Amino acid sequence: MTPSTRVTIAMAGISLVSGAAAAQQIRDTSGGRGRSPSRATIRAAAILTAVTLDGRLDEPFWATADSIDDFRQREPREGSSATERTVVKVAHDAEAMYIVVRCYDSDTHGVRASQLRRDADLSSDDNVQLLIDSYDDRRSAFVFGTNPNGAMWDAQFSGVDDLNENWNGVWNAAVSRDSSGWTAEFRIPLLALRFHAGTNPEFGFNVRRFIRRKNEEDLWRSYGRTQGFYRLNNEGTITNLGDLHRPHDLELYPYALGRAVETGHDSLGGETSGGYFGGKGGVDAKFGITPTLTADATVNTDFAQVEADQQVINLTRFPFFFPEKRQFFLESSGLLDLGTPGRVQLFYSRRIGLDTSGAPVPILAGGRVYGRLGPWRIGVLDAQTGGADKANDAVVRVQHDLFDRSYIGAIGTLHAGSGGQGVQRAGGLDVDLPLVVHGANLEPKFWIAGSQTPGVPGTPHAWRLSTDNPNDLFDNFVSLYRIDSGFAPPLGFVRRTGIWETTGHVDFMPRPGVLGIRQLDFTFPIPSWDIIANETGSLLRSADWQTAWFEWRVLGGDRQNGDHFEVNFQRLMDAPTDTFGIFRGVVIQPGRYWWSRYELQYFMHPGRPLSVGAFVNWGQFYGGHSTDLELSAAWRACGHLIVSTVLTRTTALLPVGTFTAVVSANRVEYDVNTRTSVLAFVQYDNESERVDFNVRFHWIPVIGDDVFVVWNSGYTTQPLARFRFPDTRALARPLNGAFVVKIVHRLTP
Repeated sequence: MTPSTRVTIAMAGISLVSGAAAAQQIRDTSGGRGRSPSRATIRAAAILTAVTLDGRLDEPFWATADSIDDFRQREPREGSSATERTVVKVAHDAEAMYIVVRCYDSDTHGVRASQLRRDADLSSDDNVQLLIDSYDDRRSAFVFGTNPNGAMWDAQFSGVDDLNENWNGVWNAAVSRDSSGWTAEFRIPLLALRFHAGTNPEFGFNVRRFIRRKNEEDLWRSYGRTQGFYRLNNEGTITNLGDLHRPHDLELYPYALGRAVETGHDSLGGETSGGYFGGKGGVDAKFGITPTLTADATVNTDFAQVEADQQVINLTRFPFFFPEKRQFFLESSGLLDLGTPGRVQLFYSRRIGLDTSGAPVPILAGGRVYGRLGPWRIGVLDAQTGGADKANDAVVRVQHDLFDRSYIGAIGTLHAGSGGQGVQRAGGLDVDLPLVVHGANLEPKFWIAGSQTPGVPGTPHAWRLSTDNPNDLFDNFVSLYRIDSGFAPPLGFVRRTGIWETTGHVDFMPRPGVLGIRQLDFTFPIPSWDIIANETGSLLRSADWQTAWFEWRVLGGDRQNGDHFEVNFQRLMDAPTDTFGIFRGVVIQPGRYWWSRYELQYFMHPGRPLSVGAFVNWGQFYGGHSTDLELSAAWRACGHLIVSTVLTRTTALLPVGTFTAVVSANRVEYDVNTRTSVLAFVQYDNESERVDFNVRFHWIPVIGDDVFVVWNSGYTTQPLARFRFPDTRALARPLNGAFVVKIVHRLTP
């Protein structure tokens, strides 16, 4: 449980808008089909007593505050009353909002709570989440969550499905348990939100409760299966908030860092780089230009505390996409997206401050401005990097609201490198039109982009037209791409160029309600597909295809307890025009390869103390045969210790050679409390023949401050190496290694 926080309440009481209202409790009778024009409002009650944030309801003002308790199931029985009662109350003062969620439970011993760490995945536990649409535009929101242990999770949501779970706000939560259930109390400072200041603004609002042992999802609003927590046009409303203003316009986050770097060695034990001791400092700043527009600045940025990338063995001839993990680039990152993540993106933030191998490049300074101005959403980013890749990188992104949730947008990116490399540019336009047609979701979307690169004539283009139809019984999607050969956005990511591509799926998902099955998932007789053809060819002629992938889901779905299973048949094709190395010493020759594969999956839900999963895929592969096996397990003990492992193994017998590729990723997490944790991450792969350790201690003295102690080191596992791990002599000859201490302090002058 987090330490208690004493605050003074100036005003409490709330109005929560729904379809109809009783005198004291607000009940939704609209069937989740949007807001009723009739809004229930409750006058705010003035409270002048001090309040302790302790996760209980013993403060006197909670007894007079308005409440809502009409929660309905989205799963498993759509629209039915929740099986356990939930009561929500809301209050505020001049600095913060206070929201208490009382979770009654008929079986308190069945309440699941295994997570303690900040930003841990709470899906393994009972949990509650709050959605606050502080712009009240039904297009974006802040999300705050906790579990019965008081673990804090938060995220930013925007658009239709962009949930940025890496955002961290400054807020607090406390929980308590008793014989009737558990209670969560949130204190959310107005500084953590973005809103239109003034008298009596309105915030969009929703609450979600998840009961793990029943795999039950309960919502106050938007509980239809075609809706859900993030369907903002079905949210409720908080009113009577008084005269709200953001209290501090400036936040400073200075840091100090000390680093001891070990001497680097090669696999034979010879020195490749010298060790050293060093230190540095820097600062991040956040400034509220207007209540809805924020500026961030960073000077001498360092990301030493960021967890290492997960190792992979890439058995394809195409680049692998790694997600962003650095905090400066994560807040409101969805605003800068244009394209298709992992395939074609105009802006991919790992192009700034990281080289192609993932090694850091110094960021000397950077700044950005983001937020909302009327119907416009704006994002501007500029960064200056140093070192060998000294350059200036800039991005400008705008979106203009259309209709209820739609927008039209544009983006421009620029990379100005040193050494006479010239300026590289890219730009694009996009339109997103999420619709609800006769109660069903339909989302047409289009984007087009072009790039200009010195030495490449003209302006090569890329575009995609798609339509998505995600609903409960049928989930359909189809897209068409065109990407010119010379298309190369300087700050983007492009997996393939010079192609036509189509992707899609038609999922049929009935709910039989028998044999413990909640919902089935079939892609039969129409398979899911991904077909890529030459840019001068046609997607309708298989002779022009470069690659093709088809998957028939013969049987798949989810059980009532949350377990997931699949039985799949796949048909694949690849037509490389050049040789490429698939694994160490194994080279695939040019040709045209077709093969068939079979796949089984079963993954237990994460709510069990011990959950395991298995994936096996076998069949033909580039003229031979291969078997892919993935085994995973996670053990959660007493809410403090979590041990997990994932082992991936591919064995291939090909005409050009044989190989066995192994990747092992292992985590040990010990959480002392919700503000102190130790996370050890150990990875091994037999292609690079090395093992890497990443150990991180994280302490949050107060919300907003951070202390990190990080150790990274890698060792060779080559069979013929003299100093081969796990031989203890290898510890004195690491391939690389560093010990870092970093302290961050939040100032609000």
